[in-house]
Amino acid sequence: MNTTVSCHRPSSVWTVPEPFRNIYSHAVELPVGKRLLFISGQVGVAPDGRVAEDFSTQAEQAMDNVEALLVAARMTIAEVVKLTYYVTNSQNLATLGEIRRRRWSSRTPPAVTALVIAGLARSEYLIEIEAIAAAN
Repeated sequence: MNTTVSCHRPSSVWTVPEPFRNIYSHAVELPVGKRLLFISGQVGVAPDGRVAEDFSTQAEQAMDNVEALLVAARMTIAEVVKLTYYVTNSQNLATLGEIRRRRWSSRTPPAVTALVIAGLARSEYLIEIEAIAAAN
């Protein structure tokens, strides 16, 4: 995340556990004048329309899709200030955490919401990721 962006983790709010400190902030503050990009929910659909059957592959593809949209806007994952994850099975949350730490770890991580939901737009979708990025 850009160094002009401030992450907030006050002692008056619950302490973020160590394994999540590089992938989660309670709040992110942007200075005036930032260019904002709002990325619609990205699912694990490859450019050729394929959808993998397993969660890990779908999560990786959804992240690839988010990164491709960032590149199209001349941004990087470092400029993401908010992420929302929707997963259809709570048992996949640990795997999601591992993938996030490997791919999107940061000293100034974005604000994050992770939701376990009954389903997505198509029954084969196992994850959807929304993102907001801010750049100069």
